[in-house]
Formats: sequence, structure tokens, C-alpha cells
Amino acid sequence: MRTLPTAVRTALATTLTAVVLTAPLSAQTASASDLDALREQIRLLDQKLRVLERNSELKDETAAADAKKLPKITVSDGRFEIASADGANSLRLRGLVQGDGRFYFDDANAAQDGFLLRRARLIFEGKFAERFSYVIQPEFAGSSVSILDANVNLAITPDFNVQAGRFKTPVGLEQLQADPVAFFNERSVATNLAPNRDVGLQVHGAVLEKRIGYQAALTNGVIDGGNSPTDALNNEGDFTVSGRLFATPFANNKDSALKGLGFGVGGATGNYGGSIANSGTAAGSATSLLNTYRTDGQQTFFRYRTAATGTNTSFANTTLANGNAFVISPQAYFYSGPLGILAEYFTSSTEVSIGSGATLNQQKIENTAYNLSVGYVLTGEDSSFKGVTPKTNFNPTAGTWGAFEIVARFANVDIDDAAFTDPDGGGAATSLAAANNATEVNTYGLGLNWYLSKTVRVNFNVFQNDFKLVPGNTVPVTGNALSDDETVFITRVQVSF
Repeated sequence: MRTLPTAVRTALATTLTAVVLTAPLSAQTASASDLDALREQIRLLDQKLRVLERNSELKDETAAADAKKLPKITVSDGRFEIASADGANSLRLRGLVQGDGRFYFDDANAAQDGFLLRRARLIFEGKFAERFSYVIQPEFAGSSVSILDANVNLAITPDFNVQAGRFKTPVGLEQLQADPVAFFNERSVATNLAPNRDVGLQVHGAVLEKRIGYQAALTNGVIDGGNSPTDALNNEGDFTVSGRLFATPFANNKDSALKGLGFGVGGATGNYGGSIANSGTAAGSATSLLNTYRTDGQQTFFRYRTAATGTNTSFANTTLANGNAFVISPQAYFYSGPLGILAEYFTSSTEVSIGSGATLNQQKIENTAYNLSVGYVLTGEDSSFKGVTPKTNFNPTAGTWGAFEIVARFANVDIDDAAFTDPDGGGAATSLAAANNATEVNTYGLGLNWYLSKTVRVNFNVFQNDFKLVPGNTVPVTGNALSDDETVFITRVQVSF
């Protein structure tokens, strides 16, 4: 409550006191009418004092009411947010920029050395009407702008949410981890088997005091590491069903040595049918619905057969998805102080075909993959699935250098040998896979991550990718990406807020 200024209150009090003290002296000579006049004067002064105090209170109340209507603006290291005074509506601006340098030590990929803008994103997220939240995440890196995420979420209860739009498919653990906080510059080769972003509906939440998280989605469908276009329709009227359960049973026990343990399983299944328009003509084009698999250095090590350059696309030279696809992934992580461990396994089966009629080669291709990643923060900060927050920022003058983390990884992808043969005896000429592919890759990674602040991070990663070719398959010609095992050094400067 606002009070009258001290000077005003003192003057009024002095006046009243003087009047009261002099009243008895005056009363000795004053008439009754004079005393009544004095009393009226005192009453009027008291009334004016009360009016002044109430006016001051009203000004305070008005100012407080106006303040409640003003938006709240928060600007800090890693955060810029505008929110309504009651917090029911907000807009938060986030950003991510990653500049990479890739340098290959094998002769086959030496021409790929150089610098690139790996990611450049402005992320808009917030909430409205208390229960609704949204995310819009465009990607500016690359040759064109694309929309990675665009969805709206309704929190019906704290344990039950409904999400609609484009979002990450709930399958792979490392795939679901945010890009800025992963151990390595690139996700492991195992995520080649994990569907990425898709368009549809999802219900999600956490129950039993948030010890068990769940996700269940109905989407258009993507296969093996793919992203569904924002405007794609589901194939042949069949939707993909995906889901994930993940438990953190000791997370609420701060004294437990297992509070950082989490484990679960994710999976997806759907029916897919690729297509070819104008088969065998110059206008022929294919929608295979099949993805290519890439190494840590982002070189292709496996792809299905497509029409050779200068050849008309047809059923005879293009492999298409043709039937059911299924992927399942048991997964776990463990974090304890500066130590972090992430592990996952994938088994994927996809029905594919090439040719038609008497020459049809249709098979179920079953691939497997796994990833084991370990990180340790040398400067003692806690490691977590949401990343590392340095205790101090980089400031040589003050003698502080941020946080340092060492990381290691082993991963594997094993392609079904059936992709390279034709059971009807056609051999490599009618196989489902293209020429010059690997049937298996083992990858080894080491890295040093330097956290200069909450927003700035510098990474130094080296990867070794060892390829295994199918016995009897054509050895890749010199200069092909697989003619040598891949050894690549990748450095990154990242700003994330």
C-alpha cells in the first residue's frame, strides 16, 4: 500500500497537534462557537488526510492491475521468451547453428574434404490457452529451406497428451535425443534403421510418478532412417503404427545409484508400396520409398538398385518397397555423475521387389544394427540425456575454461545377404541392391567435446568405418567410396540457445 509522502504527513500531524494543544488555552477565553469551529476544522483536516491516503492506495492498486496486463520478457544465456503476465501464452525463440569441417584420410573420399553448414535452425515454440503448446522448426542449411517439425500439443492431463503435425517417430533412442546434446557430431550408423520424422497423430505422457513414459503414433509412414515429406500422403491408404515404452524406475530417488538408469523398447510397422510412373520411357520416374544408408562421414555405403544414369527407369532396374516393414529397438541409457552410456539395438525387416511378372524378385530383407556410446566429463559436471551444462564459462582472464568431455562409440550395421542375390539364379544382375555396396560396416569413434558455455560448443571427432563386401560381389572400383575403409576427422563449432 502506498502512503503519503513523509513531509506531507509530518505537516498535517504538526498542524493537528498544534490545534489540539492550543485548544485548552484558547478555551479559557474562547466562546463555545469558537470551540465548535475548531472541532470542525480538525474534522475537516482529518477527512482530507483520509482522502489523500485513499487516493494514494487507489494509484497503487491501478499500477498493480496495469502491471499484471504487461507481457513478461525474459532474456538470458540460452533463452529468449515473451510470455503473457499470467503465463498462459508464450513464444520462445531458440536457435541452432552447426558449422562442420570434414577431412578424410582415405584416398577414396579425399575429394570430399571441406567445410559445410550442417544445421541452421530458428525454432519457435511456446504455448497458448494454458493447455496447448506448439513447435515450428525450419531448417535453413542445405540447398533449400525445409520444415523439420511443425506440431501442436494438447495437454489434456499431465499424464496424457495429444500431438498432431510433424514430429520424430517414437522408435530410436539416439534419434529422439536433441541434436545439440548428442555425444558425437553425427548419430551412429545404427540410426540408419530408425525412422525419423513423420506426419500424423501421437498420444504420449508419463505415468506412475513419471517413472514410465509412453508414446503411440499413427502416421503416414517412413522406412529405415527416412523423413516423411510434409505434404506426403500415406501410401496405398495404409498408415504406420509406432510406439515406445521407456522406464526410469529410480529417477525419483535422489540417493539411488541407479537414478540415471532408463530402459525401454520402441517399434513401428506399416505396409509400403513403391511405384513407377511411365515405366521404361524417358519420362519414367520412381517413388521407391526406400532409403540409402550412410557412414559417420555421410558417405553412402548401401542403397537399393536404381536406374543407371542415361537409362530409362523401369520395374526391371529399380527396387521398390513392396509389402510390410517392421522395426523394433530395445534401448537403454545410464548416467551417473560425469559418466554417460547409451546403447540400442535394431532389427528391421522390409519386403522389397525388383522386376515384374516372370522376372519378379521379391524378398523380405532383414537388417540389424547396434550402437554403444560412452561419454565422460573430465571437468566433473554431470552428464545426462539432455546434455552437459558447464559450471564455468570460457574466460582465460579469470582462469576458467568451460567443460571438457571425452566420448567413444562402437556401432554396426549388417545388411541381409539376400539383398545381393536373386534366389531364382539371376545373380548380381537382378539383385535388389545396387552395385558397389557393403553388406556390413563396423564403425569406431573417438571424440573430445569442449563446452565453452551453455550455448557454445566445439567438437573434435574421428571415425573409422570398416566395410565388408559380399563374397563374389564386384569389388568397388578405385575412387568409389567403398574402395577404402573410411577414416574421417570431423570438427564442429556449435551455437545453441
